[in-house]
Order: sequence, then structure tokens, then C-alpha cells
Amino acid sequence: MTKQERIEKQKQRLAEMKEPEASLHAKGYKYIAGVDEVGRGPLAGPVVTAAVVLPEDFAVLGVDDSKKLSEKRREELYDQIIDGCLAYGIGMADHKVIDEINILQATKKAMKDAIAACDLQLRVNAGGAADASIGFVLLDAVNLEGLDKPQHAVVKGDSKVLAIAAASIVAKVTRDRMMVEFAEEYPWYAFEKNKGYGTAAHYEGIREHGTCPIHRMTFLKNFER
Repeated sequence: MTKQERIEKQKQRLAEMKEPEASLHAKGYKYIAGVDEVGRGPLAGPVVTAAVVLPEDFAVLGVDDSKKLSEKRREELYDQIIDGCLAYGIGMADHKVIDEINILQATKKAMKDAIAACDLQLRVNAGGAADASIGFVLLDAVNLEGLDKPQHAVVKGDSKVLAIAAASIVAKVTRDRMMVEFAEEYPWYAFEKNKGYGTAAHYEGIREHGTCPIHRMTFLKNFER
């Protein structure tokens, strides 16, 4: 495939991923947030969520499910999304919250926090305009009970909806950077590489040094040292 063919394919993909938001814009929704999470499966660290509102003319090529992208590409797209979005917000729930209320409820709490943070930034960026509020929320396969905004859960939304894909990248880069910092504080678990997931090196670190303060103890109940 030539470079031009690759670009044309990316343009087509971009157009397809913008369709869900375009249909909502056509119904009168001005600000649409895409929401996604990263970090539901790891043994350590927080679950991190992001909410992103993109302008209708957002045209950055290559935005996709963060899991399909290289670390270098995610970092590049992260900067372009942050610079080009109308607003974004981050939410997170740490290991203590996860152990206390379970990972699903912790994820939902973090998503609501991300939406609230995005809504606040949107109002600030719009100079406090009366209509500067998220009007509709698109989520990756999660329904949020008690959310005071219309919402729709999209299965595999991070591969189908541009704003959700953008949120997946923002959440992933944010969490990965946090885990690299944790690796400096707790160097025995290779967090800089596994980001808290249960790799052989991570389990070996637990066997040799025990758990550290950011481990999710409810995820390790059946672990035999």
C-alpha cells in the first residue's frame, strides 16, 4: 500500500467514525462527549477514564482504539487530541476505591468524574456561555446510572466512535505515564513495562517482595506466593 493509499484509507475511516456524532449533531446536540476507560484488568494502580468533546471539523487522522496503536503513536495523537478538542476531563479511582466498591462501580464513578471535569472545562473554554454543557454522552459499552445527561453505550465504541477512541487514547496515555512514575517508587514489579498487568515479571516481583501500596488486594485474593 502506498503512502497516499494509506492516507485515503485513514480519511475513509475517520469519516466512518464521525458518523455517530454527526447524527447527534443533526438532532440538535451541540456538545457530545466520548467516554472510555483503561485499567480495569491490572493487579495494581488506578482505573483511569477520560471524557472528550471534539469539534465537528476535527480531522486528525489515525485516531482509533488505543489498544491498536503503538505507544509512540498514542503519544503523538494524545497531543493532537488535547490541542484540538473543545474540552476533556480525567477521572480515576485508585486501588482503595476499587477494593472497596469493586472495579465496575469504581469505573463508573471515575467516568462520572471525567464527564463532570470535561463539562467544567467546556464552560470555562466557552467563557461561561449558557449553552456550554455536554448535551449527549457516548460510552464504550457502559451505562451510567444516575447520569443527568442522555447517553448511549456503544459496544466496541472505541473502534466505532471518534470521540470514544479519542477518550481511550487520552485515558491510556494518562495511566501509562502514572504507572511509569509508580515504577520509580516501586521498582520490583516492572510497572514501566506491564503497567500493572499480571505479567510473569510482575508476579515474580510479588513473590520476592510482597505487594506494594498500590496493589488491588481483591485482585490478588487467590494468588499463591
